[in-house]
Amino acid sequence: MNMIPHWEHFEHEADMGLRGFGATPAEAFEQTAVALSAVVTDLDSIRADEAVAIHCDAPDLELLLAEWLNGVIYEMATRRMLFSRFQVRLADGALEGLAWGERVEQDRHHPAVEVKGATYTALRVAPHEDGWMAQTVVDV
Repeated sequence: MNMIPHWEHFEHEADMGLRGFGATPAEAFEQTAVALSAVVTDLDSIRADEAVAIHCDAPDLELLLAEWLNGVIYEMATRRMLFSRFQVRLADGALEGLAWGERVEQDRHHPAVEVKGATYTALRVAPHEDGWMAQTVVDV
């Protein structure tokens, strides 16, 4: 497949939509997490200094996407970190992920919003052009 991994935001009422694209579902999940971080701050300001492991399970890809993003949000909140790079492995309804980032520095990162959680609104993981698309709406 020739899909170049990338992400985008889409407007959704008072919340924010996230989309990730990649050659595989795992790549699309990674890009959706990048889009999540980009809601909070400028990605270029986040150093990928520390890795955090995130594991989740779900019965299908859509629910697994929501679990993954909520796992990232949880780690951001409890560790007071921001992440700029992600790696995802999917197998048998399980996700093994790594998120690389650093502790929040208010003066340097200037966080714009706090993401409260990934919702099931517009939740979709599906083939798209030459690869995969993963999307959802997050509550900000």
